[in-house]
Amino acid sequence: MRFASSSSLKIALATVVLLAVAGVVMAANCKITSVNRVPLNDLGAGLYLGQFQGGLYPGGTNTVPAVHATAGAIEAQGIVPRSPQGVPAPQGRYVLLSVGMSNTTQEFSRFMQIAASHPQVDHSHLAIVDGAAGGQTASTWDQPTDVNYDRVRDQELIPFGLSELQVQAVWLKVANAGPTIALPNANADARTLVMQQGNVVRALRVRYPNLRVVFLSSRIYAGYASTTLNPEPYAYESAFGVKWLIEAQINQANGAGIDPSAGDLGYGPGGIAPWLVWGPYLWADGTTPRSDGLTWACSDLSNDGTHPSDPGRLKVANMLLEHLLASPFSQPWFAGRQGDLNDDGVVDVADLLAVIGSWGPCPQPCPARCPADIAPLAPNGVGTCVVNVSDLLMVIGNWG
Repeated sequence: MRFASSSSLKIALATVVLLAVAGVVMAANCKITSVNRVPLNDLGAGLYLGQFQGGLYPGGTNTVPAVHATAGAIEAQGIVPRSPQGVPAPQGRYVLLSVGMSNTTQEFSRFMQIAASHPQVDHSHLAIVDGAAGGQTASTWDQPTDVNYDRVRDQELIPFGLSELQVQAVWLKVANAGPTIALPNANADARTLVMQQGNVVRALRVRYPNLRVVFLSSRIYAGYASTTLNPEPYAYESAFGVKWLIEAQINQANGAGIDPSAGDLGYGPGGIAPWLVWGPYLWADGTTPRSDGLTWACSDLSNDGTHPSDPGRLKVANMLLEHLLASPFSQPWFAGRQGDLNDDGVVDVADLLAVIGSWGPCPQPCPARCPADIAPLAPNGVGTCVVNVSDLLMVIGNWG
């Protein structure tokens, strides 16, 4: 597993240099501890601005509709280990990829750290790859020819023995820089995001033909923002962009036709989009506790009040980890047992013998031919290409 990608680090460094040269000192506006908006998951059937219903899913609920959930379970079960050539292979990999901007890579890189050592995460087949990068807003991901996809392929997948054909799940979190039009305007940024994200998920399916499930999240609290990069109410309203996109797919599957803003979101055999569902919903009204206790203190944000600080990154990372461990649409492939090398549901003597039989340097190319290399994890979650005592202890520690 990897921390922030090299491109995002370069962008961040360039930003720091430019600000230093210009003599600009940003400081979060820590006085704005609330913007008096109700989080979507607490708004329920209530209305934002008197016309936009809350809830994460249609009808003001936070529960995935039954028909959509059934389809999602099928898609999740279809995520299987594949070789770099895309062929199902018991010793293959499936990739969980992040797609998005600076906030996304900052949060996802922290998630990778805690997932790498979590005992409930599948480290035998799962590779977690941070494709997000600083400055990469929604419009830089909305066509399969966008340079971001070549960057991910060439810098984040191939060097670690992975391919686009192994990408089967995505965490998508995008936004636009400098939005200026809020709801209820017909040209509001939230409405633009529906169209852009529709294009993004179709582009994802082109580049990653085995992609089955996309988890979407919207922005964190931006009431402390000291710049126009993406302040409130746009951070809050970006959740409607996600909600309406998922709702468009649900409605299309139920026979309502293709949404004119979201475009064709047909999934499954013959579909041109992956199946869509909410990931963790991250927004809370500053220091006002959400129903589940979530808050955003000024210390959770960096100096610009927009990007998360280290505590804020960890907060999102934990929410994402908990969501993926609990969701029926990720459990079949995200949660696993380290050391179950033959996938028979138990860690026993057969797995122990498999480690002993593979002892020493892995054959090349690694990791495709080295399933016994399960610990410690390399930056991309695929092992160190040596089977040794660490792998033996991993089997023993998960015995039974």
